[in-house]
Amino acid sequence: MPDKFDQLRTQITACQLCRAQFATTATRHQPRPVFWLSQSAPILIAGQAPGAKVHESGRPFDDRSGDRLRGWMGIGRDLFYDQTLISVLPMAFCFPGYDAKGSDLPPPEACRHSWHGRVLAAINPPRLTLLVGGYAQAYHLPDEKSASVTDRVANWRAHAPRIFPLPHPSWRNTGWIRKNPWFETDLLPRLQSAVRTVLKVGETG
Repeated sequence: MPDKFDQLRTQITACQLCRAQFATTATRHQPRPVFWLSQSAPILIAGQAPGAKVHESGRPFDDRSGDRLRGWMGIGRDLFYDQTLISVLPMAFCFPGYDAKGSDLPPPEACRHSWHGRVLAAINPPRLTLLVGGYAQAYHLPDEKSASVTDRVANWRAHAPRIFPLPHPSWRNTGWIRKNPWFETDLLPRLQSAVRTVLKVGETG
């Protein structure tokens, strides 16, 4: 028989909680939960929600944002998609869709209320957690819930080396990165060092 964790994964995969909600969006898509979980992965990436491309592929961060995130971490796709090493737990498992103006809708709260507590209770405490974007940061850093993403990321030293708040790696945030050069000069080297330590890998070429 499947163990309790496998049963939980099966239940999440079959989740249809937001079916009616998605039917009212401009995309009128069906639920397709996308996550990447194991009980013992030493790195947890707490993200926001799948985008349209990830909704199609069924693999988290399988897009340009993922390329940028892997660059920030200093690893390639081989390590990133090794479930023994890295888990991905987005705040919403499904693509939220677009509104009538073509803008991204926020992650539905149903995932957070229904699944996150159960998942976090079922996995081993990660040695390194990446909080990607404001929604994940507000959930995992409740004491900083009212702070801005910029303020949370700027306060990264208070949480390193176990937790790193990060901006979303969307290419829409290129301007933010240019305005905050300390992110690349100070935070990213420490993040990459923490990733290498946890994964026990050398410098990437």
